[in-house]
Amino acid sequence: MVEKDRIIPLLNRDTGSVGYTLEDTGTHRRFTPGETKKVTFDEIEKLSWAKGGKELLRDYLIIMDEEAAREILGDIEPEYFYTKDTVKKLLKDGTLEQLQDTLEFAPKGVVELVKQEAVEMKLDSNVKREEIQKKTSFNVDRAIQINEESKEDGELNNDAATHQRRANPIAASEEKSSGRRANAIQNKSTTSGSKYKILD
Repeated sequence: MVEKDRIIPLLNRDTGSVGYTLEDTGTHRRFTPGETKKVTFDEIEKLSWAKGGKELLRDYLIIMDEEAAREILGDIEPEYFYTKDTVKKLLKDGTLEQLQDTLEFAPKGVVELVKQEAVEMKLDSNVKREEIQKKTSFNVDRAIQINEESKEDGELNNDAATHQRRANPIAASEEKSSGRRANAIQNKSTTSGSKYKILD
């Protein structure tokens, strides 16, 4: 039995922020992606009793203490402890069978990491890409293509933002009561008292 005051690291394995509030103690915590916070086992236990708390602990926050994790969640698979770095290693160096087991036995948060990292690293194994699509319906090829197109669009927009004007634009003028549709062009060479000359 884990002592209630034991300090246990909680790691957010998710790609987005994760948080929870315990109303009876007034505890509110927010984890940024990859952030670890040290909390008591008592707090983790209370979170597991809250609505959606157990799912949060199973899928997105890793209880970085195997004994505590088993007490809260029961039997857990080795993939429960997979972090972003573990997933990268799995995709780069792991076998197809290890990937298959991960996609079948890992929590949702790990499966989401597998999909994200496969796109980020442009997974070079077509067999692994196909396996991810087969198990999750997520098309890695298409996601990589969309990512590349988005980057190209961003670069085009950045190029447009760095363009500089060569001249002032022609100013739109208001229609004059005299019936003129435009201001006369200034003629500096004129010697008359008028500053402007009407050009035909």
